[in-house]
Order: sequence, then structure tokens, then C-alpha cells
Amino acid sequence: MTGDASLLAALQHGDSFFPSGSLAFSWGLETLCNDGVLRNGTDVEGYVRDQLRHRWATMDRPVLVAAHRAGGDPESLVPIDRLVEAMALAREVREGSRRAGAALLSTHESLGNERAATYHEEVRAGRALGHLAVVQGVVWSGAELDEATASAVSAHTLCVGLLGAALRLGAIGHIDSQRSLARLQNDIIEVLAAPAPALEDLGLCTPETDVASMRHETESTRLFIT
Repeated sequence: MTGDASLLAALQHGDSFFPSGSLAFSWGLETLCNDGVLRNGTDVEGYVRDQLRHRWATMDRPVLVAAHRAGGDPESLVPIDRLVEAMALAREVREGSRRAGAALLSTHESLGNERAATYHEEVRAGRALGHLAVVQGVVWSGAELDEATASAVSAHTLCVGLLGAALRLGAIGHIDSQRSLARLQNDIIEVLAAPAPALEDLGLCTPETDVASMRHETESTRLFIT
């Protein structure tokens, strides 16, 4: 894929306009906003930064990279999927990841992505779980995004998704969300400058988010799935 084509593909897949299903998830942010833990733009930006550095960089990124390198081979992908299942301690996080992955697979299958169609069949048959980070590696490799571009798109969509959730919850305004995103881009660049951890070095340290996700289903009113 040429430079211009790669850029346009990244813009397409990283745009909130793309029907990835991510708009339905806040990953615990809604509960923290309701609890008054995240009260303003500074709080939200710090939360997103922590998710980027202590969840995405140490867990989602290495999983995505490994899945991307698997080249759509189910025998290589299924063990990665199972590892993600074992690492996610909160049931709500596991279920949310699988639901988000299924939505992304379905969209890419509809768009003619052969790797998405193949892996979606594995998920439907119960042989694979379809966790989001695994699916991102599968579908974006099938869409011919290279590993570095796929990683950048994943980090960008994480930040945009969380900021967008905070925006819809009224915790942050449009201008402040853009200022936060601009600052978070420096964090993304710094994280991407280092090699992705190997699968045997996966780490995850977001206990407050896990607890918030577990408590989310007991909220009296909910805008998001998690």
C-alpha cells in the first residue's frame, strides 16, 4: 500500500464515523463520572492517559501486534484470544471486549475483508472468542494496514472513544476534548517509539477501571454497555 493509500486507510479506520461499535462502550468511565471521580477535563485526560499507558500499551498493543503478525491464521490467533480471556479479571470487561470485537468483525466482514470473515466464522463456531485487540490485529492486517499504522489507529481510537464518552456524559466539552487529544498524541508517540512487549510479558494494572466496570450494571441509568 502506498503512502497516500495507507494514510487514507488509517483515516478511514480511525474515524469515529467508521461503524466499529465502539461508541457503545465507556469501559468504566461512565461509572466514574457518575461517582464524581471524573469531574472535569483534567480528570478525564488523566484517566485516558492511564488507560493508554497501563492497559493499552502493556496489554492491548502486544496482543494486536501478535494477532497482526499471525496473518489471519486461526491456529495462531485462538491461543492469543484465550490469553486475553485469562488476563481480563472482570467479567464485564471480558464480555465487553468480546462484544466490541464481534461488532468490528461483523463490519469488516460486510466490507469484504476475507480475514475478518474467516475469523468471524471461528468465533461463531465457538472455537475463538473474538476479543477486541485480537480482532483489530486480524481486520487491520486484512485491510492492509501495516503493523505500525494499525497500532497507531488502535491507540488513537482508544483515546477518541474515551474522550467521546466523556463528552456525551457532559464531563468535558468539545474544545477541551480536542486539547486533551492533542496532548495525548504525545503520549501515543512516546509509547509507539518503544517496541511492543512480547506476549509473555503482558501486564494489566487498571483496578479502578475493573471495579467501575463491574459496578456499571447496577447503575440506575446507563448510556453505555460498560
